[in-house]
Amino acid sequence: MANNELEGTTLRVYAFIVRTNRPVGVREITRDTDLSSTSVTHYHLQKLENLGYIENDSYGNYTLKEKASIDGHVWVGKNLVPRLMFYSFFFMGAFIAEISMMLLSLTITSIIIDARFIFLTGITLAAMILFIIEGIALYHKLNPKHTTDKT
Repeated sequence: MANNELEGTTLRVYAFIVRTNRPVGVREITRDTDLSSTSVTHYHLQKLENLGYIENDSYGNYTLKEKASIDGHVWVGKNLVPRLMFYSFFFMGAFIAEISMMLLSLTITSIIIDARFIFLTGITLAAMILFIIEGIALYHKLNPKHTTDKT
């Protein structure tokens, strides 16, 4: 079940906690998610804690309690990847197949490529590029610094 409560800054904070996979403090979260202050971070942490996705330990650090299902995204290991990236891979496969057919038509004379096929290949290329651009934009919005585990 996807959770609509996890979006925007709260989702960025949550994704950071999942990615780090260890207890993290408010200051580290503030710094690595590019938030303006620790009070803003604390607000989003309280929201996540109330939703039951994270927990606060006796040292004031936050850890993952439950991995949520997020609309429009897929968990790939510890990374939250926009579903649009998978659509771009589908169009990339179709584009490679279409280019392969064009190259094959150069050696096999019975394969005839007409203008409609070339036009549709252009549309496939455009769709692939648009999905890649939008997917990368969503990924960077969710992962502003995309830090790796600092253990």
